[in-house]
Amino acid sequence: MFPFNFFSPIERLRYEPFYKKNYTVDIKRDDLIHPFISGNKWRKLKYLLQDAHKNGRNHLVTFGGAWSNHLLATAAAAASFGFKSTGFVRGEPVDNANLKLCQLFGMQLIFVEREAYRNKQHVFDHYFGQDKYAYFINEGGASSLALLGCAEIIDELRTDYDHIFCACGTGTTLAGLSMGLKQRNQQTKLHGVSVLAGGDFLLEDIKKLYGEADNITIHTSYHFGGYAKTKPPLMDFTKSFVSSTGVLIEPVYTAKTFYALMDLIENNYFQEGARILVLHTGGLIGILGKIDEF
Repeated sequence: MFPFNFFSPIERLRYEPFYKKNYTVDIKRDDLIHPFISGNKWRKLKYLLQDAHKNGRNHLVTFGGAWSNHLLATAAAAASFGFKSTGFVRGEPVDNANLKLCQLFGMQLIFVEREAYRNKQHVFDHYFGQDKYAYFINEGGASSLALLGCAEIIDELRTDYDHIFCACGTGTTLAGLSMGLKQRNQQTKLHGVSVLAGGDFLLEDIKKLYGEADNITIHTSYHFGGYAKTKPPLMDFTKSFVSSTGVLIEPVYTAKTFYALMDLIENNYFQEGARILVLHTGGLIGILGKIDEF
């Protein structure tokens, strides 16, 4: 439906702390899919875009914070595939590099007070309820259609893994990965690293999206203070990882994921010889919001 130069290789990760216990650690480079529609953002948007097109909707309307990777991905996807786009931004008006890029891709931005933002459907209905061309996309792309795109990650694997890791904000990507594993009857254990404090609710959200979560573990101790929060150990790890591997990660999502894996390895969490895959979920523009902390 939509032509797209798709490239997401799997690479062996060369980082000394991961060598212990004869582990095999690979990285699925979804960050290379596209510079702006990267990682799980494209996975979650793919079938939503097809559904919008099928139903004659040419205006994508979605939601996110000021540094939302999803807003930028939606803006870039809209420009690439002939849609208009509007992004409702949570909180007071701000000006940053991420939102500037959204606007360059043609996205109209509307800032919404945090309390009103909680009811996204109401916000959509207030502005676009009478617009037959407007298409609602939830924050982060969370939806049943998003699961289909995330499940396809499993179809691209040529090796069976004992464990798969990814960052976890809404649980949508994990739910899709679980779907893909169930479809292939694989016993791989899924690990979500919660990037926000109090992430225990994520398992229930995943069950609401997919219906089950028996092959999923959520690690809730690696949020470093909460969503988009950091602490010196995380920033030091990010610098060490990037300078040692040449793989860029950022401290909001991906650095927390790799840090969690390193800590679990150091604490003998896995069986010797474990085969581990980490999904690089992209969203690297977000590092600009933290660049002054390095």
